[in-house]
Amino acid sequence: MRKNLLKVLSLAAVSTIIIGSLSGCGKSKETTTDSGKGTAKSEPTIAVVLKAVNSDYWKQVKAGADDAGKALGVKVNVLGPNAETDIAGQTSIMEDQIVKKASALVVAPSQPSAAVAIFDKADQAKIPVLLIDTDANWDKKKSFIGTGNLAGGEVGGKYIAGKLQKGDEVVILRGALGDGTHDERTNGAKKAMEDAGLKIVAVQPANSDRNMAMSVMENLIQTHSNIKGVFCSNDEMALGASRALSQAGKKGIIVVGFDGSPDALKAIKAGELTGSVAQSAYNIGKFGVEAAVKVAKGETIDKRIDTGTTMVTSENVDKIQAELDKILGK
Repeated sequence: MRKNLLKVLSLAAVSTIIIGSLSGCGKSKETTTDSGKGTAKSEPTIAVVLKAVNSDYWKQVKAGADDAGKALGVKVNVLGPNAETDIAGQTSIMEDQIVKKASALVVAPSQPSAAVAIFDKADQAKIPVLLIDTDANWDKKKSFIGTGNLAGGEVGGKYIAGKLQKGDEVVILRGALGDGTHDERTNGAKKAMEDAGLKIVAVQPANSDRNMAMSVMENLIQTHSNIKGVFCSNDEMALGASRALSQAGKKGIIVVGFDGSPDALKAIKAGELTGSVAQSAYNIGKFGVEAAVKVAKGETIDKRIDTGTTMVTSENVDKIQAELDKILGK
């Protein structure tokens, strides 16, 4: 009897050990997470790569991207070189984000044709690419989110034409050659002004830089003394051109920029700049991140998401300024 009791107790102990071991294995499988696998899922990390990070426009894009990330509870890394002309710098940033295996790339390509090879690398790494601000001829992009730049350029060109007479001379200062965004804005403004009978006497690149635009404008004043209007494909150049005209004592010349940046709005309010074609830089960043998160989660999105434009002048600048202050938390 004693032997049978010991045998029963021994079997019970062994059974307890086996059951405990199996339970331990089950718990281990439930809590293990490997790159998002298992019961716990990692949230997407969205890499937003801009053309630059040091201008008012790109700061607004960043604000929109950051706010979207906070609202959706995802990590957003907003990156970019210090100048829009630093193509190699932007390429290096994109390559780094591919190596770090971002969940999605949201890119404003400085030179779309040069960026296609990097986009292909991202696609091979199964990282979806969405384009913002500037589109590219790459059929694997998930979406383009941004302004209709050709239509926006026409808005600015028509405004200038409405202030001038047929036959008046005008010039265009544009961003870096090869930048599709500035190509479209320039072409839109050019068409609108030529259709209205204005004479475009020069189209000069000023690389989206205020100081360079000032220098270019100073030279144009010497070459073309009868200029009546200036269209610039971004506000930085418009502010530089306006300063050059002011220092040269040239008054009454219509100067229109593009972006609706904070500095441009201040200049319009002060009567130093005639107007700006404002796009929603904030929404470009915000909608870009929102779309990227949907793609990272396997959802479908529209192939094009247009954020629109508004012509800002002395008549509506206060309203636009109030909206911008709210966006930037001022």
